[in-house]
Order: sequence, then structure tokens, then C-alpha cells
Amino acid sequence: MSEKILEVKHLGKAFGSNKVLRDIDFSVSAGDVTCIIGPSGSGKSTLLRCLNMLETPSGGEINYHGTDITSKNVNVPEYRSKVGMVFQNFNLFNNMTALKNCTIGQEKVLKKSKEEAEKKALYYLEKVGMAPYINAKPKQLSGGQKQRVAIARALAMEPEILLFDEPTSALDPQMVGEVLEVMRDLAHEGLTMIIVTHEMAFARDVSKRVIFMANGIIVEDCPPKELFENPKDQLTKEFLSRFRNA
Repeated sequence: MSEKILEVKHLGKAFGSNKVLRDIDFSVSAGDVTCIIGPSGSGKSTLLRCLNMLETPSGGEINYHGTDITSKNVNVPEYRSKVGMVFQNFNLFNNMTALKNCTIGQEKVLKKSKEEAEKKALYYLEKVGMAPYINAKPKQLSGGQKQRVAIARALAMEPEILLFDEPTSALDPQMVGEVLEVMRDLAHEGLTMIIVTHEMAFARDVSKRVIFMANGIIVEDCPPKELFENPKDQLTKEFLSRFRNA
């Protein structure tokens, strides 16, 4: 059995009196591709932001190789270099080229030399099909191209886990496919991934397990075949029926 990289125990997050996450429990092992699905407002993105410590949980634990990263003595930037994130709206530096976007984190956080950082960045930009655009700035790129640069930037840090927060929802339909293809390739290569997505076919075909969330809780957590073909909970059934009828 693969080693557990992340273990989430009784995680909660509240904004004032609004409890967005309640008693979340799940774990991630090496090579897992976990898709998180559910209606808008169910807490999916907040969960991902807690996993990356962009939001501070209100309670519970997030254990990374047995260390609770919510503890005060944890080096959060160092942790984030191992648990990378790809955002819905790309979050690229607009004044930097694609290449520079992929080297700056390596130089600042991992303390790599410029030469070493560029070599790694070029490798991953080529991997996602963006090698011809290394000198382009974000305003010169399409949404799909920007997202592929964002994925290359995250990969260049060589994280142990990569988190994706609805990586295709800001894209035009014709650009969705090119980003999903990159993600499919990463899954087949064994990268450990947690993906918040509305792309049900991707979740069904690529993930090893699917978590269905509603109202801030995990309603079901099981292999995709089981969830899509035999959902247990009424909320899951209703959500999936909307997807099937779309």
C-alpha cells in the first residue's frame, strides 16, 4: 500500500458564523488522483485553499507526512513548494514572460541558480506544449495557454502533490480540452493530484477516487465507477442527474 502523504482529520473552516467546512476527513496516498465535485458553495475551493494554507483552518488537522502543517512552527512557504497549486484564474505575473513566471519561484524559494531554474522551466514548458511561447507575456497568450504556463510553473517546483482549483472553469470551451489533456498525461505519469472540477467526464475517467461534497461536508468518497454508477446518497444522485441531463 502506498504511503499516505496527506491526512486530513476533522477539518473545519468558518468565516464568522458561516461554517464552510465541517468535520472533513480524507487521506491522499502517492499516485492518487482525487477529484472533488459538488455544487457551487459546497466548500470545495475552500478545502483546497486550506490544504495549501491560503486559508487558515478553524479546527482539525492537515498532516503532511505526519506533521500537522497548521501548527505555528511549520515553514509554510517550504510546505507550499511541496504541495503546489494551479488556480482557476492562472495567477501569473503579468509583467513577466512565461519563462520568468516558471523560474522565479525556483530561484526565490528553492534557491536555485538562474541557469538551473531556466533548464527546469524549459523542460516543463515543453512538456505542456508551451516551449514556443517562452518569451511571451500573459497578455499575449490565450486562456488555455496561460493555464498551461501556470501548470508548468507549478511543476517546475517539483511538488509532491499538485492541487488544481477548477483549472478549466475560466476557459473558453475549445481551450478546456488542451488543459485537460495535459492533466490526463500527468495523471498517467503517476503525479499525485487533488482536483476540484466541474468536468464530470474527466473525474469519471481519470481519477482513482471521487469525493462528492455538499453543504460543507463530504457526502461520498469512493472509486469513480461506484460513485457515478451507484451513488448512495440522494444529494449525490440529484447532482449527477443534473450532469447527465446537461
